[in-house]
Amino acid sequence: MKKLTLSLVSIMAMSGLAYAGGDIAPVEEPVVVPVAVDNSAFYVGLGFGRTILHDDQSAEEFTSSQVMLQAGYQYNQYIALEGRASFGFNTDYDPGNTGNPSSDAADDISYWGIYVKPMYPVTEKFDIYALLGYGGVQLGNLESGDAYESGFQWGLGAQYEVMENVLIFADYVSLYDDTGFDYRAQFEDVDSNAWTLGVSYRF
Repeated sequence: MKKLTLSLVSIMAMSGLAYAGGDIAPVEEPVVVPVAVDNSAFYVGLGFGRTILHDDQSAEEFTSSQVMLQAGYQYNQYIALEGRASFGFNTDYDPGNTGNPSSDAADDISYWGIYVKPMYPVTEKFDIYALLGYGGVQLGNLESGDAYESGFQWGLGAQYEVMENVLIFADYVSLYDDTGFDYRAQFEDVDSNAWTLGVSYRF
């Protein structure tokens, strides 16, 4: 009789455990919330290149080596605001068909610009971009004084992150393309552009 009683108690206990097990809530997988990546940053840069100012009618041309300083703010991976200032040296002069003496060359070509910079990330480290803005170009220390013009500027370029926060870039910027250049060529088509290779650092 005792064995029968113990068996019944054991069966009831096991049934109770099985029933209690039915009340255990199923384990839910944790929800992963994506973290937004902050791509905003201030950046500065230094570039070297060549700037050309050319008269289409007379074929007169000034070519200057350049040091370019760059500073900007990147709002996200698609847009930035950038300012540039460039200073020329070792200017070469081709008089074209003007007959002007080589001594009429400018000492330098300098320019500045403020640009909206739309960007497209091709890969995680490689971007292509455009520059759209306003700026000025100056032929300095001509015999008759500096010659200066300003207006719309645009450019195209690419940049690559070689290490964390350090990027190399190369771009082309159209600095001026209009009729006349101050007193120098008042009724002729003149264009100026710059090619730059440089490095920038994001803070």
